[in-house]
Amino acid sequence: MQALLAIKEGITQDPYGIFTSWNSSVHFCSWEGVTCSHLHQRVTKLHLTSLDLVGTLSPYIGNLTFLTGLNLEFNNFHGKIPPQVDGLFWLQHLSLTNNSFSGEIPINISRCSNLVILGFGWNQFSGKIPLELGSLQKLERLQVHDNNLKGPIPETLGNLSAIKSLSLSVNNLEGTIPSSLSQLKTLNFLGLDINKLSGLVPAAIFNLSSLEIFTVTYNQLYGTLPSDFGLSLPRLKVLKIGHNWFTGPLPKSLSNASNLVELDAYGNNFTGKVSIDFGGLSDLWWLILASNSIGTGEVDDLSFFNSLSRCRNLKVLDLSDCKFGGVLPESIANLSTTLLSLRLGGNQLFGSVHSGIGNLVNLTVLQLQKNNFSGSIPEVVGNLRRLQLVDLSENKFSGSIPSSMFNMTRLYSLHLEKNELTGNIPLSFGDFRYLQDLDLSQNHLSGTIPDEVMSLSSLTNSLNLADNQLSGPLSVEIGALNNLRRLDISNNMLSGKIPSSIGRCVTLESLLLAGNFFEGIISSSISSLKGLEELDLSRNKLSGQIPISLQLISLKKLNLSFNQFEGQLPTEGVFRNATAISISGNKKLCGGIPELELPICPNTEPKGRDKSSSIKLMIPLLSGLVALVLIMSLVMIFLSRKTKGEPSLTSSPVTYESLYRATNGFSSANLIGNGSFSYVYKGVLDPCESMVAVKVINIDQQGATSKSFMDECEALRNIRHQNLVKFYNACSTSDFEGNPFIALVYEYMPNGSLESWLHPVRGADASANEVRILGLVERLNISIDVACALEYLHHHCHNPIVYCDLKPDNILLDNDMTAHVADFGLAMFCSEAMSKYSSLGYAAPEYSMGGNASAFGDVYSYGILLLEMFTGKRPTDSMFENGLTLHSFAKTALLDEIVDPMLLPRSSRETQEEEGVLINPDDSSIKQAQECLISILQIGVACSVESPRERMDIADVVKELQLIRDILLASHAIHTSTSGSLRFEGSSSRSITSNWQNFTSFRLP
Repeated sequence: MQALLAIKEGITQDPYGIFTSWNSSVHFCSWEGVTCSHLHQRVTKLHLTSLDLVGTLSPYIGNLTFLTGLNLEFNNFHGKIPPQVDGLFWLQHLSLTNNSFSGEIPINISRCSNLVILGFGWNQFSGKIPLELGSLQKLERLQVHDNNLKGPIPETLGNLSAIKSLSLSVNNLEGTIPSSLSQLKTLNFLGLDINKLSGLVPAAIFNLSSLEIFTVTYNQLYGTLPSDFGLSLPRLKVLKIGHNWFTGPLPKSLSNASNLVELDAYGNNFTGKVSIDFGGLSDLWWLILASNSIGTGEVDDLSFFNSLSRCRNLKVLDLSDCKFGGVLPESIANLSTTLLSLRLGGNQLFGSVHSGIGNLVNLTVLQLQKNNFSGSIPEVVGNLRRLQLVDLSENKFSGSIPSSMFNMTRLYSLHLEKNELTGNIPLSFGDFRYLQDLDLSQNHLSGTIPDEVMSLSSLTNSLNLADNQLSGPLSVEIGALNNLRRLDISNNMLSGKIPSSIGRCVTLESLLLAGNFFEGIISSSISSLKGLEELDLSRNKLSGQIPISLQLISLKKLNLSFNQFEGQLPTEGVFRNATAISISGNKKLCGGIPELELPICPNTEPKGRDKSSSIKLMIPLLSGLVALVLIMSLVMIFLSRKTKGEPSLTSSPVTYESLYRATNGFSSANLIGNGSFSYVYKGVLDPCESMVAVKVINIDQQGATSKSFMDECEALRNIRHQNLVKFYNACSTSDFEGNPFIALVYEYMPNGSLESWLHPVRGADASANEVRILGLVERLNISIDVACALEYLHHHCHNPIVYCDLKPDNILLDNDMTAHVADFGLAMFCSEAMSKYSSLGYAAPEYSMGGNASAFGDVYSYGILLLEMFTGKRPTDSMFENGLTLHSFAKTALLDEIVDPMLLPRSSRETQEEEGVLINPDDSSIKQAQECLISILQIGVACSVESPRERMDIADVVKELQLIRDILLASHAIHTSTSGSLRFEGSSSRSITSNWQNFTSFRLP
């Protein structure tokens, strides 16, 4: 008992109150987590997992000499393992996985000679793996993955005669793989990936007939695979050897590895033809041979497709960036209809695309880019309605874009550039409601750019129509592209003026309009593009003066050459860097910085100035000085008042008139949202011309009073966090008719609310809501952002704040898709919180019984929100009746039944940002993605249980979700393929169990 109490003393945080039962009023054998022997009442097991305990492990652990099991997984223990553990002679199971233990692994742990399981994964251990671990003759599982271990793998590990699972992945181990590991005759899992290992793989390891999983990705291993590879490893299921330097042919004997499920040889130097007969590998679903030198450029290179047609479970096939030649075999029609991803880009394939490709009805990814395919794009491609990413670029396709293509309504990326396509851009492109990335450049397309394309508000990454024969004016609908980062329509025959509506494309970073026939002046609205970094207007017929306002935006590259500009060139901003601008071919320009060597602008001032004219010039100058002195005085007074501690909500005063002007008279066109007590408008607020959101309190609505306004101001005054919407200003005054007017001014969030992304409105008037699909990692990042905001409100404010109204409408997304919690009109300090404010469907069940609002209620709302984000179902969905709720539905249903179909492994997405990458069937292990989804849903279930005290603390939610994200990303090394798409290559060294009862039960194979 004294030893247990000493262990309790080492715990500094016990959020679930586990140790309240550890007191003298109860026998220690009844303490939570403690198991005793029946005969002598000696402690035999200490099981304290997933409790978010913080502290150190007491040296008194060594006094529990009858201990057989010590499991502290998934907590926050830190510090070193006390050396006293060497006294635990009966210890069989020691698991410290997922903590923050540091220091070196104790050498004397080898004295625990009865150890069967030793789990030290996901900690911060450093130093070398102790040689002495090789003496643990009963050890079956050794897990030291995901630490900071270095040095060589000890030869002594070859003495672990009972070992079945050896996981050393994700460390800094170096040197060669010791040949002694070939002595481990019972070994079925060997994980060595993501280290710095080099040299040859000992040949004898390939004779370990018990081996089922072998992963060595991301090392520096070289050599060839034995010719009898598939025969000597008859039980092999997973072989991952990608990102090494292996050479030679792929062994034909792999035809005999009948249990093979995953084969990943990405990014090596394998050569020759693929002579493997895949027909006997009935369970194969993952085959990645990309980025090797396999193939000979001959016509029969893909003859092995015939045998692949017998792999009825095949889902991922990646043969991109190799040397395969010939035509696409007819046997492509016989590939499994379960195939989700087909990548053949970057080879030497030619001829037409066989119509049999239309049989692959479940494809989500089709990449044939950088080959020599010719003929028209087959109409049967339209049968592939699930396609989300299509890349047929850099081939010789001709003819028009097939009309059947518009059946692929789930497309988010379409690349047809660098072909020989003709005809018009079809109007039906406007039906691609999820399209983020469209590239039709370097073809022979003609006609006008359809308004339907220019109003595709889902476009976020790029719209590239350059190097075609497009004509006509640029549509004013271009203003609808308010989420787009890059627009390139250069080198066409477009004419007319650049529409001022382009100023609404506030997220543009690159605008390329060169090589057309645009005329007139540069629209002043371009200065509204505050994030614009590259602007190319060269080789047009533009005229007039270059706007001074261009020097106020964030341009890094500006090309105005070969136009008809005249007058003085600005000298600030991008104009200060002669290497960043190009102005040649504009003969009437003058001034600018000296490096440009432009002529001096002529002096327009009359030569014979008299005294009266000088006086006239002095008057405005003196007036300006007086005004400046007055302004500075007011600023000093304002600052001194702030110094004295007088509360202030405004950085500069705003008036009803300024807000009226900023929102165009509170126009419905500027209305971006409304709630029970308020309307929210977007607008540009002078004098800084900042895009803001103006929340106007509806004081006529019952419940919306000046008190709710003051509540919000009080909350805003006390909070500062990167995941809360930034507050700029407040206004309490009267409108033009003398009616009371109160409003708050916030930072504008260009990507709108989470509601509009989860449940986009359909219909002709809903283009603004037709946005891209949120991927798994995007949703996970948003979930973490929201949890961080709540954690701040609950735990880190001077006075804890209960938010009370968490729902997708109140979560806004900025340019980088970072989530910000908004609408603090209902946020109340704990002492004043009332349950009546929570929204239907998200309100905790205790609120319906008159309970006061609390942090527990916020956690419930968050749990429902989390389930909604990953199931795609609102808590108020009509399916939830007769006692069925979103919580109970998520708790009991199967994964495929509840998860948003867009997140299931058949979904696919590629973006330019790491945090936006979906886990795709071709980008990572489908199983691992499913398990991550299950773990996220389990957290949602744990947050939304009926009993408030049993719900997770939001701080724990943050840790768990960050852990899931770390596992999802860290266990998959990211690389960029030659096609430019982000990829995840899986590591089998980790997996997450699908155990509903324990939402944090992660384990290794």
